[in-house]
Amino acid sequence: MANTSSEVRNYFKIDLLIGRSRVSLRNLFKNRYSLYNNGQVWDDSPTSGSNYLTNVVLKNKKSISLTPVQKTAVSNGDSEQWDISVLTSLLLFIERPKTLTTNEIQQLDQEDKSIQKIREYRNELAHNAKSVHNVEFNQVWNNLAAILIEFGDIDVELDKLKDDSVFDSSTESINEENRNEALRLKSLGIQAHTDGKYSEAIGFFTKATVLPGVSSHDRAMLFSNMAASRLLLHEQQEKFYKILESLDAKDERYLALQNAKQARELWPTWWKAHFRVGTVHAALDEHEKAINSFERAFALDPTRKEIQEPLDESRITLHRRSRNDYVDPRQNIKSIPEVLKERQEKSGLDAETLRKSDEFLMEIDPSKADVFKGHQYECGDIGVQQNYEKAAEYFGKAADQGNAEGMYNLAKLRDRGLGVKKDHQIALKLLEQAASQPPNHPLYPQLPNVGVAESEHALGVRYFEGISVRKDPGVALYWYQRASDHGSAMAANNLGTMYLRGYVVERDLDKGMQLIELAAKRGDPVGMESLAGLFLYKNNFQMAKIWHDRACEAGNLEAQNNRDQFAKQIEDKQRSISQSSLNDLIVSSSLDYFWRLYKTEYVASTTSEHSYLQDYKMLCEYAKRGSKTAKHLCNALEHFMQALNILLSFDNLSQKEEQTFIHELSQCYRIETIVAQIPCQMQHRVLQLVNRTLCLCTQKSNSDVSQFDEDVRICYVTLNFNSYELVNEFLALCKEKYPKSVYFYLTSGALNGFLRRYHLGLYDINKGLEIEPNNYELLYHKAVLLRHLYIDYDETIKAYQTFINIAPNDHRKIPDAYYEMAICSMQYDAPTNVVERYNRMQELYMKGKEAEKSQLPCFLPYQSGNLDHLKPMFDSEFFSNIKPDSENNRKQHLTDSHRVEVITKHRMWEGQALDEKHTLGQIVASTSIGPRVKQQTS
Repeated sequence: MANTSSEVRNYFKIDLLIGRSRVSLRNLFKNRYSLYNNGQVWDDSPTSGSNYLTNVVLKNKKSISLTPVQKTAVSNGDSEQWDISVLTSLLLFIERPKTLTTNEIQQLDQEDKSIQKIREYRNELAHNAKSVHNVEFNQVWNNLAAILIEFGDIDVELDKLKDDSVFDSSTESINEENRNEALRLKSLGIQAHTDGKYSEAIGFFTKATVLPGVSSHDRAMLFSNMAASRLLLHEQQEKFYKILESLDAKDERYLALQNAKQARELWPTWWKAHFRVGTVHAALDEHEKAINSFERAFALDPTRKEIQEPLDESRITLHRRSRNDYVDPRQNIKSIPEVLKERQEKSGLDAETLRKSDEFLMEIDPSKADVFKGHQYECGDIGVQQNYEKAAEYFGKAADQGNAEGMYNLAKLRDRGLGVKKDHQIALKLLEQAASQPPNHPLYPQLPNVGVAESEHALGVRYFEGISVRKDPGVALYWYQRASDHGSAMAANNLGTMYLRGYVVERDLDKGMQLIELAAKRGDPVGMESLAGLFLYKNNFQMAKIWHDRACEAGNLEAQNNRDQFAKQIEDKQRSISQSSLNDLIVSSSLDYFWRLYKTEYVASTTSEHSYLQDYKMLCEYAKRGSKTAKHLCNALEHFMQALNILLSFDNLSQKEEQTFIHELSQCYRIETIVAQIPCQMQHRVLQLVNRTLCLCTQKSNSDVSQFDEDVRICYVTLNFNSYELVNEFLALCKEKYPKSVYFYLTSGALNGFLRRYHLGLYDINKGLEIEPNNYELLYHKAVLLRHLYIDYDETIKAYQTFINIAPNDHRKIPDAYYEMAICSMQYDAPTNVVERYNRMQELYMKGKEAEKSQLPCFLPYQSGNLDHLKPMFDSEFFSNIKPDSENNRKQHLTDSHRVEVITKHRMWEGQALDEKHTLGQIVASTSIGPRVKQQTS
């Protein structure tokens, strides 16, 4: 672990902490089992486990989602073998008896909240990148540790896990005689394994593991070897005996998983232990878990190339299942008649015409004849027996002649190891070669060059999933776009989901829906199902049913399985529209819908541009914990979702709907503008609506005061903020008409700051403070404007301190306030010498860094132009060891002349930035309302 980055070490420390929670969760389960069963004790026996699985888990009203492996673990009864997923599922979802007292129910509810948090942290850890930056690490660690202490763990023991020494080889008492015997048995086991005598190998390894005085690392290797032998023993047994499909506790794969997990527990930072766990999960057909373990192995040792191939296999398998492909690729290959029928439906031509067209093309293009022969051998045809080797041979001939369809089909066979040796790298090269061909047929430009769009889509999938290439969603977007432009239905669906989520591209619901509809109309079954969901969301129930039925008819297994459930959703939604208020509809339906879009199968867990809609549930949790900033953002988001729902639900708005939309959007702007991220494709409609409504208000009377008139003015100002002079003139009228509206003074102050009219901006902010003296947004802008006036150092610092004292400690501008005060110390000729000034700057910088720790997750990692400005001074190697209040240290590391040079250089740079940039935004780094609106209108 010495060469591993701190972010990766952070990940595995949290993993150790979550793993430790299993002890507390097991105790909770046993306590609840006793509570629910009149004092009966859980004895970890197979009898208890089998009865519990049959009579409780499988009969539970709420369906508990357990994998076959997890069900086997429960049935076996030994709670020591249950993972976090099993324990949290049983604790959270098992029905409670109705005989519980009020106090017992309250205690269980409180415990459930903590259990749910553990479950969420575990899921985030499993499904995200295998690294955690320091700020997030400290937040997660503190939250988890608090839960474990609440459950009875000891804080001193938890602190030990936080230290890097936890990854060092423990100082264990080693019995040399037993260690030598273990090594001898290990050697015999390896030889037996090599000879194919897997049962004997397991026996040798088992004897070695029980010897006392053998190091944890040696035992981990023994358990890892034992897991490998068990997997091969299972394969051997399959050849000679009929193995039941159901899994039980005696199945060699199940035992192999327990061995691999023991190896991982004994040596949590050994790459091979995680690799072995992944290999067993893959053998058990649990590919999502396998991918997680393989990625952990890679994080611990990125040089191990042997991890890539099984990782690719699991990613490919998981992707095929997301497309509802059959598990056995041989079963997913369509017959020649099926292909012909599909072509008839798409082209509208009869079979005979298509055959003649093919024959004509084969006469003038011999490579086309080879492709046709390849398909015959791949699928089997009249008078042609299926033969993958022959298929690969003919596809190879076509590929050698530059035929894109031949290259694509040969790549598919290479990927699956059908008729040729499986090789993902060769498949990748073939796809790249095919994608480089012209998109139209070289002889008949009016026809598509079959194989090009298909290969472009396949390359998009590879880069999106990280199959035999480095995962890169940006490159995936490029290939999806190319493939969609060239006619690929699946690429259009994948591209549409990226726009719906705003992943790599700016979120655009309209464009996303257009692409999903394009995919559906091109015949993609997944696109059909997605389009049905979108129509359901927009309350177009007729089209929702039509497209869901089409998805079922097109062979979409998920749509077929959920047919009744989807029909019930339509029925419930129709009923809810007449019975529910708009707010209920937004929170219960819209937010769930947004989250469903974010979790779509073709979108990864990481976003490139931040979206606060995704953070709503997280913000609600923080608001419940007492965060005023989170509550503030939730309030703004709820108004924004109300407005967005109206806009998305109706193509033509009634007067009442327009008024509701304007009011909700203005309420959002009043509270917090940064959350109102209107997609570009909807900007024109919103601007049209606001402009038209403003004209109607002014036509009636320019002097009439009303809430609706004020609302529409707020929307107009915010949406047009970047037109500085236009908005500046309009704001003067607004302030005159609504002298008690703080929003207009705040916006006018920010705008004058952008226009470098700092005195006018300060006047507006002070007018706003006369109305609301404790408005911390106004207080912050006052401090910013004072800093840029260069009038009074003490007054500027006092303004920042007032803001810090009044604003919530997790307000997103608290760290910036400290950084700006540090810059003040550099800008002003403060009445201190250079050394004292430097020390003051460093003290403020460190306070800013400390304040970052209180920030909400949506504001991390913390972004600030002021921070970038200060970092070179305090994070460089030259200054890293300086202690501001140590005279000796000061003399040893930095002379006064050094400090004068540093401060002078940074002051010159600051002055240059102000002279050249001519914009407050570049120096204040999004400190005023302007940049926040820019983000929303970009």
